[in-house]
Amino acid sequence: MESAIRQLMDLPPADQVGFVVPDMEAALKLYEPMFGEFVQMETPLQGAVLRGQSEDCELRLAFAKSGNLEIELIQPLSGKSPHQEFVDAGGNGMHHLRFRVADHDAMVAKAQACGWEQTWCARMGEDIAFSYLSRPEDTLFIEFLMMP
Repeated sequence: MESAIRQLMDLPPADQVGFVVPDMEAALKLYEPMFGEFVQMETPLQGAVLRGQSEDCELRLAFAKSGNLEIELIQPLSGKSPHQEFVDAGGNGMHHLRFRVADHDAMVAKAQACGWEQTWCARMGEDIAFSYLSRPEDTLFIEFLMMP
């Protein structure tokens, strides 16, 4: 069944693993010895759609690489997002896998046909969009990112 889902969705290789952390400084101390120095930034995100509702949030992000795989640390700072929900539920650690895609809407439709639900999404122009997708039996999100 899982190989059928992979074939139906035609997933590219994952290019990012996202970790949600309640404390960025503690996470950096934990993960920098494994992945090296992280580049950090804070980003406001306005009007992302979370479970059908437009929500604003602000996130503190940190990025490093492990070969071709990007490691992302995310600390929610304010507002509503899947990251804040994760922390509120006691989560701290691996949260999502990201796949870069050429056609965001087509990939979301394929994932929905395989039982995934679009949980969080935003479009920032014709050629930039992302979605987090979830399924009831799994705590791990998948993320589709379309960006030139």
